[in-house]
Amino acid sequence: MSDNFTRQLYIDLLKRCLTNTIYFRPTEEIGYDFRDEGKDWPDDAHTMIGLKRIDNIQFCVEKVLMDNIPGDLMETGVWKGGATIFMRGLLKAYGITNRSVWVADSFEGLPRPDLHNYPHDQGIDLYQFSELAVSLSEVQDNFDRYGLLDDQVKFVKGWFKDSLPQAPVQQLAVLRLDGDLYESTVNALDNLYPKLTPGGFLIVDDYGAVEACSQAVHDYRRRNGIEDEIIPVDWTGVFWQKTK
Repeated sequence: MSDNFTRQLYIDLLKRCLTNTIYFRPTEEIGYDFRDEGKDWPDDAHTMIGLKRIDNIQFCVEKVLMDNIPGDLMETGVWKGGATIFMRGLLKAYGITNRSVWVADSFEGLPRPDLHNYPHDQGIDLYQFSELAVSLSEVQDNFDRYGLLDDQVKFVKGWFKDSLPQAPVQQLAVLRLDGDLYESTVNALDNLYPKLTPGGFLIVDDYGAVEACSQAVHDYRRRNGIEDEIIPVDWTGVFWQKTK
C-alpha cells in the first residue's frame, strides 16, 4: 500500500468525520445533497460547509504545497473549527512542519451590524443566533479530539475590526473567509489579502448566500484592481488564485 493511498484514506476519513457524513442519516427535510452542499446547520458535525467546500480546501492546500507557494493557512470565521481542523490535518498528512494554521474568530458569534459604517449589512440578524457562538475552549477541544491541537495551530480571538489589524500573520498561502457580513468580509480582505502570496488562494464561503458578502468582495476587488477569475465551488462558495 503506497504512502499516497494511505494519506488519501486518512484525508477522506477526516472529511467524513468533520461533516459527520459518516453517521449522517437523511430525512425527508435534509438529504445527502444538503450535507454535500453545506445547506444545513448540523448539530452533530464540526463544520457546516459541506463536502464540496471541504474538497475545495483540499485542492487549494495541495496545490500550494505542490507548487511551493510560501505561507500559512487561515480561516476567518470558524464556527466549531472544522475547516481549520481539516487544514491542520492536511499539513499533518503531508508531514508539513513549517506552516501554521491560523484560526480567527470572535468565539462569541457574529457582531451586531454596524449600519453607520456598513449599510450593506442591513437586515442581517445572524448575531441573534446563539448556535453560531462557539467558545475558544470548545474549538480547541475539537482540535484535540482529532489529535491536531499543537503549536502549529494559532488562535486569533476578537471581533475582526480589532483582532485582524494586529494579528501576527506574516504570509499566507491559503486564506478562507467565512464571516458572512460585509464588515467581516472587508475587514479580512483589508488586513489579510495583502499578505496572501501570489499563487496562493482566496476562498469566500458566503459569496452566493449573503449579498452583503459578495458586495464586499466586489468592492474590494474594484478598489484594488483585482481581475483574477472568480471560480464557483458550489451554490455559495467561490475562490480565486492570486496572480499579483
